[in-house]
Amino acid sequence: MTRVLVAGESWMSVSTHYKGFDEFTTTTYHTGFEPLRDVLVADGIEVDHLPAHDVPKLFPGTFEELAAYDVVVLSDIGANSILLHPDTWLHSRKSANRLDLLASWVEQGGGLAMAGGYLSFQGIEAKAAFRGTPVERVLPARISPYDDRVEAPQGLPGVVVDPAHPIVDGLPSDWPDLLGYNRFEVPEDARLLATVGADPLLAVRQAGAGRTLAWASDIAPHWCPEEFVTWDGYRTLFTRAVRWLAKEI
Repeated sequence: MTRVLVAGESWMSVSTHYKGFDEFTTTTYHTGFEPLRDVLVADGIEVDHLPAHDVPKLFPGTFEELAAYDVVVLSDIGANSILLHPDTWLHSRKSANRLDLLASWVEQGGGLAMAGGYLSFQGIEAKAAFRGTPVERVLPARISPYDDRVEAPQGLPGVVVDPAHPIVDGLPSDWPDLLGYNRFEVPEDARLLATVGADPLLAVRQAGAGRTLAWASDIAPHWCPEEFVTWDGYRTLFTRAVRWLAKEI
């Protein structure tokens, strides 16, 4: 059975409530991976989720741990969370460079996808910080040094530009609107499959013995609204993406 690790796609929010003289705070926890998980599981794919707050400690730190998966999906999780294990950050002890490890795992046959978000690619205020990392080396994306978000509250449709590729074969040429994405450039040895506005939306690449994919928008709200998530093509698109990364198609 194909096994996928989705890292990220969770967050905590803290709100301060002011009521006259008094104030108090509340904390809430949210996840956004369920639409992707549900379509993959329905297609017979096993999905493990590593929430953002667990990534620094629990993201795979050896080839053996990565080898338990066919595909790793990074979604809305910045480079620092993968790079800085608590042993190093809190106790000044050496630990594996997991960005380098991940790229090497791909080059030896693994499948890696990065999905867009405020902490994907370069991200909000450039805080995702994947530019210049070993992960960028293997992705089908040349990442901006700056805040790379494109907000599109008016909605912009995805448009297929390479209908022959097995991930998008048979899908409509125009997709439901998206509400934003990360802007990146596609390297010469990558293949652009779909665009949004004037920019890449979906690109793929052979990286050594492995395969990589860049999806510029979210996998779920807010940039990927309910109209996209409930579109019949959503399941087809992402299950094929995972199976292509796993070399099954």
